[in-house]
Amino acid sequence: MAGSLFPRHSHSSFSLFSSLLLSLLLPTMTFTTKASSACTSEPGPVKPTIPLVAFFDRLQETALATFGKTNFDPKFYVDLSLKFELSKTQKAFDQLPKSANGSASVKDLKEFIAEYFEDAGEDMVLAEPEDFVPEPEGFLPKVKNPEVRAWALEVHLLWKNLSRKVSDEVHKRPEFHTLLPLPQQCVIPGSRFREVYYWDSYWVIRGLLASKMYNTAKAIVSNLIYLIEEYGYVLNGARAYYTNRSQPPLLSAMVFEVYQRTGDVEFARKSLPALIKEHEFWNSGIHKVTVRDSQAQKHTLSRYYAMWNKPRPESSTIDKEFASNISNVDEKQHFYREVASAAESGWDFSTRWMRNHSDFTTLATTSILPVDLNAFILRMEHDIALLAKVTGDHNIAECFLKASEARHEAIKTVFWNAEKGQWLDYWLGNSTCNVEAQTWEACNQNQNVFASNFVPLWVEPFFSDASLVEKVTRSLQSSGLLCDAGIATSLTKSGEQWDFPNGWAPIQHMIVEGLARSGLKEAKLVAEDIAVRWIRTNYVAYKKTGTMHEKYDVEKCGAFGGGGEYIPQTGFGWSNGVVLAFLEEFGWPQDRRINC
Repeated sequence: MAGSLFPRHSHSSFSLFSSLLLSLLLPTMTFTTKASSACTSEPGPVKPTIPLVAFFDRLQETALATFGKTNFDPKFYVDLSLKFELSKTQKAFDQLPKSANGSASVKDLKEFIAEYFEDAGEDMVLAEPEDFVPEPEGFLPKVKNPEVRAWALEVHLLWKNLSRKVSDEVHKRPEFHTLLPLPQQCVIPGSRFREVYYWDSYWVIRGLLASKMYNTAKAIVSNLIYLIEEYGYVLNGARAYYTNRSQPPLLSAMVFEVYQRTGDVEFARKSLPALIKEHEFWNSGIHKVTVRDSQAQKHTLSRYYAMWNKPRPESSTIDKEFASNISNVDEKQHFYREVASAAESGWDFSTRWMRNHSDFTTLATTSILPVDLNAFILRMEHDIALLAKVTGDHNIAECFLKASEARHEAIKTVFWNAEKGQWLDYWLGNSTCNVEAQTWEACNQNQNVFASNFVPLWVEPFFSDASLVEKVTRSLQSSGLLCDAGIATSLTKSGEQWDFPNGWAPIQHMIVEGLARSGLKEAKLVAEDIAVRWIRTNYVAYKKTGTMHEKYDVEKCGAFGGGGEYIPQTGFGWSNGVVLAFLEEFGWPQDRRINC
């Protein structure tokens, strides 16, 4: 791959950098600062967007009024690229004849779009990875069944289809595009998701590692580090309209997995400054909340909180429609922030974030301390400590080891429910306004069952506790989430895509890997059983449709999922990655059937 994988600041001395970062981090790790408010009266920060995104909001409104809702995808319009200066394009748009409801004639609007814009997706070009080979040496050695092996090689081939690089035009005229000028080649999820996404990339990397594509995996990390250097955090996705939020923070896990496979100490060393910067982002300001337990011990945890209080540009017309019955301006802005914060969680959308499961406008994401987010940050602290240790920075290692111990205790105190054998999200009370800390109350734990209640099992301090794993395994088996084709996301059939009966690849992988790594025989048997069900449903759906899918209906083997605000997508990055990771871990015996 051409160019350095670390295009910026790679020459700087990490020991100097680590000293500076430690001075910034240590106040964060004393666990005594005030909680950020979760009140609707607290406006919170807003990151301004670029003029092009604001214009696309107007275009999206006109397109909806003109073309109607049928097969209308608002994201298409914010993914277009300009052919001319924005001022010229806006002038031509303003001159389009429009009716009272804002619509233009279908002919006029189609001609305008064709004349003034490059098509969505043209700013990313196909780029075959240099480390791709049709059948890598040592590929999936445990897969003995020839039918499954042939399919796995087809899934491996999909990396070529999903590999892209940012076009030269984006680098030359970035103001003409919402796509961000990433420095390295990348792998996209697929379909309408034409750009890099943050947490998707972890499972893409897991698949690439199974495919022995180590340089491609490193390039993905390099792109995400570039975003941290430019914006201070990894964006939800590599578009200008995603700069106001992040996504589940798994960059440290990506770096650790690549380091484990390659032993590349220099790669680990160059990644550390960005990982430390990301840790600061999730442990300060609006993301940080303090909870005081019954012994008056303070625990610092994190939440999702988007820096935005307007409709999401990629779904602007959808968000405005939901908010149309909210008359109060402050309440409307609060709703928009909750929607964007749910998008930051990756679970967009689920009854998990709603006060009233039948009313989407009751989203309250910022009022929830999420189990999985804090498990991810615990893993981040472990990863940073381990990476710092192997690169010889023992001060950083010790600092993050202490941070991980404090968060481990916080997760046990705030989220663990011994009666259920699960970790439960914690609802913040209204008392977060202008007080030093929340006081923990058992009634504030969300008693509903979600797959996220089992995600902490993925992290070493929990999967290494044998008695805990036994309890959690029994709880998972009796939870109602285990279905014919995998783990359901929740027990609520709401029509949202992160609810029943949908199952998602990352959820299967985290829970299965946690069970398998525990070392307990029973837990590993449960893990393999779930993995087998998941592989089967992916295989059968692939044979029926010719594609890998974004999500699956776990009630029926071979059925893909649905619900949500867009049609089901194919491609698909993290589904490919999880299938390859499962086949690498568990294999597939010669005599095991693959059909449902």
